[in-house]
Amino acid sequence: MAEEKLKEFLETGKAWSRLGTTVPGVFVLKLPAYKRSPSRLAVELNPLDESGNPKKRRGLILRSRSELEEFKELFQYEKLSKLLNMIDSVNPKVTAAKKKREEVIEL
Repeated sequence: MAEEKLKEFLETGKAWSRLGTTVPGVFVLKLPAYKRSPSRLAVELNPLDESGNPKKRRGLILRSRSELEEFKELFQYEKLSKLLNMIDSVNPKVTAAKKKREEVIEL
């Protein structure tokens, strides 16, 4: 059933539209056709805020499983965590606006 819904979303969804899943912060994104490349689907990772809405306008977009593996390797670097700690200490605190929840796809 989920695969059928994905096929329908690819055929009828608007470019850059987002379809939620049952996994919090994981979305399916419809990418527009570009030059000779047809429209296709990608996964968007975008953490949710306290009210269940995506924190960012656009999250991390993964177009393939190999991209996921490449990002997993990057996330393992200890220096990345240290850098983000330094950035957290320097940046001012920001509050996000609230949005309504959208349709989800069962995974």
